[in-house]
Amino acid sequence: MAVTTLLISHQDCQRHVMLDNHPESPERLASIEQALEQTTWANQLLRRKAGEIDAELFAGVHPRHYIDRLAELRPGEGIARIDPDTSINRHSLRAARLAAGAAIEAVEQVIAGTADNAFCAVRPPGHHAEAAAGMGFCIFNNVALAAERALNLGVERVAILDFDVHHGNGTVQIFQDRPEVLVCSSFQFPFYPGRYDQLERPNIVLTPLSEQTAGAAFRLQVEADWSRALAAHRPELILVSAGFDAHREDPLGGLCLEDADYRWLTCFIKDLAQRYCAGRMVSTLEGGYNLDALGRCVAVHLEELLQ
Repeated sequence: MAVTTLLISHQDCQRHVMLDNHPESPERLASIEQALEQTTWANQLLRRKAGEIDAELFAGVHPRHYIDRLAELRPGEGIARIDPDTSINRHSLRAARLAAGAAIEAVEQVIAGTADNAFCAVRPPGHHAEAAAGMGFCIFNNVALAAERALNLGVERVAILDFDVHHGNGTVQIFQDRPEVLVCSSFQFPFYPGRYDQLERPNIVLTPLSEQTAGAAFRLQVEADWSRALAAHRPELILVSAGFDAHREDPLGGLCLEDADYRWLTCFIKDLAQRYCAGRMVSTLEGGYNLDALGRCVAVHLEELLQ
């Protein structure tokens, strides 16, 4: 039986621009589309255009005072800074609402059975955003909002698997005392952001990796840590913070993964999803700043999701 893979995006996510020549650029999404155009299978994807998150769905993740504070920023034709690494233009908050809305819609569609799995090609990314603080190019925590939506729809146990080169501090901060959500994060250590990367909780599984770690060591550590954690948690839905900046070509990271490692990783996570939750998984874009490598690796990710 054919697998249905949903791809959710929106062209307005490309209208969010921070500083000139910033690595988290609109060209990131364009590079993904260009890579997909070169495949023979992209027409098999079920495509949907993202809608903005409903305001009430921020509850449980981002407090009202944080949402209000962001709304008070009015960059006009310039930019307004959220933190030293993160700024917004006049289109950014809509882009962020679309990114969050995409992750939520993907969860809704997968839970409803409309799609077997999904990928959200959106920006800004989200996993550094803590409950009341945007940082690290992130405004809203897209994967955390998706997890909260799944729980509110009746899913009892969610697993979030984060394979960005940077630790998903925001996701850990939000769910550190929520045992119904397992968070597994692999990341270069020590490295940005240096927050919540040595936390000890039963539902938080950290896989720190030394600089220059390559595919073989990465696979061994991730497989050992994540397989054991998911066997104990037995999630009903797997969410993925898909960061492609652990690639050896990425300018912001110091890990040495190859395209083939992302193929292996997608297959590994998909096997876990089939074992525990009938294949239900939703992946959303986080990092990845070498445009060629990003496009290739997202294409690899989607190709395996379709299998």
